[in-house]
Amino acid sequence: MIAALLMALTSLLSCSIAAEAHQINLTNARVVVGPDRMVDVEIAMKGSDADRVGGTRVVDETAGLVEPTALAASSAPIVAYVEGHTAVLGENGDACSPGAGSVAPDGDGVVVRILWSCAGVADPLRYRSTVLVDVSPDARQVVLIGTGPDAAQDLLDAGRDETTFTAAPPATLLQVIERYTRAGIEHIFLGYDHIAFLVAVVLWTRRLWPVVKVVTAFTIAHSITLSLAALDILHIPSTIVEPAIAASIVYVAAENFLSRDIDKRWRDTFGFGLIHGFGFASALQEFGLPRSALVPALASFNLGVEIGQIAIVFLVVPGLLGMDRLLANWRGATARPTRSGVAVYGISAVIIGLASYWFLARTLLSTSGRSHQAANRRASSLLSHAQFSHRSQAPTMRGCKLEDGRRCDRARRRRRYFCFGPDGSQPAGVSRFGRRTKLREG
Repeated sequence: MIAALLMALTSLLSCSIAAEAHQINLTNARVVVGPDRMVDVEIAMKGSDADRVGGTRVVDETAGLVEPTALAASSAPIVAYVEGHTAVLGENGDACSPGAGSVAPDGDGVVVRILWSCAGVADPLRYRSTVLVDVSPDARQVVLIGTGPDAAQDLLDAGRDETTFTAAPPATLLQVIERYTRAGIEHIFLGYDHIAFLVAVVLWTRRLWPVVKVVTAFTIAHSITLSLAALDILHIPSTIVEPAIAASIVYVAAENFLSRDIDKRWRDTFGFGLIHGFGFASALQEFGLPRSALVPALASFNLGVEIGQIAIVFLVVPGLLGMDRLLANWRGATARPTRSGVAVYGISAVIIGLASYWFLARTLLSTSGRSHQAANRRASSLLSHAQFSHRSQAPTMRGCKLEDGRRCDRARRRRRYFCFGPDGSQPAGVSRFGRRTKLREG
């Protein structure tokens, strides 16, 4: 039993190397109908996914970012794959004609853009996508229809691969609840760091009440920060949150070597739950929140996280109790079931190794790529002042908008926006402050 648990956690470590924490098998699409019935479709995906489907190598494995030079040389197979797995259709299945596609780097991902000509194709127009479904049946795609904060939203997957976008009806309340609850459940099971945290916390438990306190404290804490971050009330960069999550796992796993008293561990889980809530929020923000059903979507995602969390605890705790009984039977019929220190220490050591890898991957191992991160992840064009009004839009935008639709990072003070040129140099119309640039007012 001990060996089986150690093997499972070792497998978890190997899986986490291939798929980082918080990585959701998710693409994002925006569909906009322009003049002359030209339909602009932009699809964003992870660089590793683009390499997988295109047979390319555009991701710098050291920095974890997409290399623009490599992408420029290998763009054709990526565009061809996306074009072959998307379509814009009209009434009776009439197909719109795709134009020449383009692809641009976006940090650790790529954005593929294709213009579809729908002249002469009758309404209603439908968008169809099977991107990544052929390589990952559980892949999903969030589709935004139109521009602005009130854009309609839909979710496509292997079981439902198209949506109507001319006069697209908004999702019903039940659809929103179902989609976001499922997203929350899937996220907690794909969040290897959260699983490792929960396992480390309950390793010494043999009674129900301490588990209830731990789960309740963790739930309350991450619900607070998840809501604050998802509603954009409080923002902490992922470069701080992700290493902090890894450090919290190291702490609770190492604590298993020092104390077997879990009655007071709810205090630790509450404090660390505040940090993990920001991790949940980053995944939710990537998934998107519909403006028309903001509160139900947020509550449903949080509910899904709780369902997944409780499921993990109810799998781990009975497994540990079963291990105690097996070890007691092995020692003798009269032996009383007790928690094996060897098992707890062994599992804790594996979790410490897992979390230490995450911490290094999110700090030291990614340092080499940070000097190029702004140029690779953000714009390849200068600021478009025609699309940006500093005084009118600053309170509601996360960053200044660029010609290609991407935005720059927002500073801690809501009225300051820091941007870079395509090579990390100073863009036009801004003032230079060290390594960053500040947009002038007006």
